[in-house]
Amino acid sequence: MEQWESLAERVRTLLAGTDAREVSMFGSLAFMVDDRMHVAVRRDGDLLVHVAPARYDELLALPGARPAQMGAGRPMGPRWVEVDGGSVDDETSLATWLQVAREHDPAR
Repeated sequence: MEQWESLAERVRTLLAGTDAREVSMFGSLAFMVDDRMHVAVRRDGDLLVHVAPARYDELLALPGARPAQMGAGRPMGPRWVEVDGGSVDDETSLATWLQVAREHDPAR
């Protein structure tokens, strides 16, 4: 199993019991909760997280976090943070980033 597949399986496990579905999007596997994209597992093994813009700078200071890019030189803006897959190698850190995405959900 490749690194991204392992990460996707871990996200599935942590989202069990929610209204989550998976969608292939932008070369990633996006996890939609209540029909809103919360996170995506990229084929390179990194995690893309939808965040509240007010927390963007704070979240970028966390280990492995960086501004998300859609491609070289194409920043996605303050609603998205990319997290190095190695920084979410335990369930606590992965669950923390999933919670960040869930807290940002404007429908909550």
